[in-house]
Amino acid sequence: MNRPLAALCATLCLLALTPSAWAAESVIPGIEVLLSDRIELVQGQRVGLLTNPAAVDRALISTLDRLRSDKRVKLTQLWAPEHGLAAATPNGTSNTKGIEARTGLPIEGLFGDRTAPSAETLARVDVLLFDLQDIGSRTYTYVSTLGKVMQACAAHKVKVVVLDRPNPLGGTLFEGPVRTARRKSLLGWGPFPVTHGMTFGEVAKFYNAELKIKADLEVVQMKGWRRAMLWDDTGLVWVPTSPGIPKPLNATMYVATGMVCGSGPNCNEGGGNAMPFELIGAPWMDGEKFAAALTKVAKDVQGLENVRFRPMTWLPWHGQYDGKITHGVQIHLLSVHGFRPLRLALILLSVLHNEFDGQLKVPNAGRFALIWGNDEVLPQLRAHLPWQQIEASWQKELDAFAVLRARYLLYPP
Repeated sequence: MNRPLAALCATLCLLALTPSAWAAESVIPGIEVLLSDRIELVQGQRVGLLTNPAAVDRALISTLDRLRSDKRVKLTQLWAPEHGLAAATPNGTSNTKGIEARTGLPIEGLFGDRTAPSAETLARVDVLLFDLQDIGSRTYTYVSTLGKVMQACAAHKVKVVVLDRPNPLGGTLFEGPVRTARRKSLLGWGPFPVTHGMTFGEVAKFYNAELKIKADLEVVQMKGWRRAMLWDDTGLVWVPTSPGIPKPLNATMYVATGMVCGSGPNCNEGGGNAMPFELIGAPWMDGEKFAAALTKVAKDVQGLENVRFRPMTWLPWHGQYDGKITHGVQIHLLSVHGFRPLRLALILLSVLHNEFDGQLKVPNAGRFALIWGNDEVLPQLRAHLPWQQIEASWQKELDAFAVLRARYLLYPP
């Protein structure tokens, strides 16, 4: 073999091992596997479905439409998570109980006053299909809804089938403090760190065993997904999971800035803007000062090599500081591979406390603790401890979680 040809072959072999090469053949989501290989799980059964429009097949046909058009499946009940069956309503809302207009099926919203399926609705089904696209964060309520659904189904002897989908943050990274028992809520129901690096199928197996739910559980696994894959490696098309997550980048940045402004401080993370979770600022903030401080602190930090900070001014049209000129930074992520979003969140909070201590306010320490999952992070920030010391304070619990988590992983590296 001549040298140019040998070099070309070597290059192609290396490319085949890189994540970007995987996208040539897209991951096959659980809904397609169910209908092609596991139809016995639903055939001849009364089937309920918890879903929203982000649950699609590779042709962008929703799971609801796939099931409605399949004569082997008898749908009898729908449920919707936060943001409703259309994934279009604001934070903290879902569909109310009633009849879903397009399908004529009864529907029950699982957010607010009711967070788990009622006995009345579960009496209509033999099996409940759970098909939602997650974004990989403990505070995104879909992962909590999964646990509540499993508990209800176990109590009423209804089988749970999870149709698995990729974790857009990948299957290797988990960061942050593990949620303490005192801070259990829909913003942190599972005893996880902030990011867990599991798919919903893996989370369901974790819940069932570690929380002793003992549901009759089946996971319909994806085909072709590997733990090192981020969303762009899957070959799948992203459909918004909620109004604030229109693109995969927003799902990634949700952890970084959502853990800052979403935890209670007087800042805006891009809500009411075309770039949700890519911005962080406030009317009182000096954007140039903030960008300079972040650039200095984040320099040479592992996991932030591809992050850049640029001063920016914007006008939110809803949410915090609605209609007020807001100054801050836009966070530019040059590559998602190797990115540590929770580490960035901690650095953002550390810089805010150090540079704007007199202007930054956290009026609700309880909400901050709910979001972060413990009561220690806010006092550590207020004491101006180095971010490295704060991060190290939860490493022991992360190590213990890693051991538990490993028992329930379904997919190869």
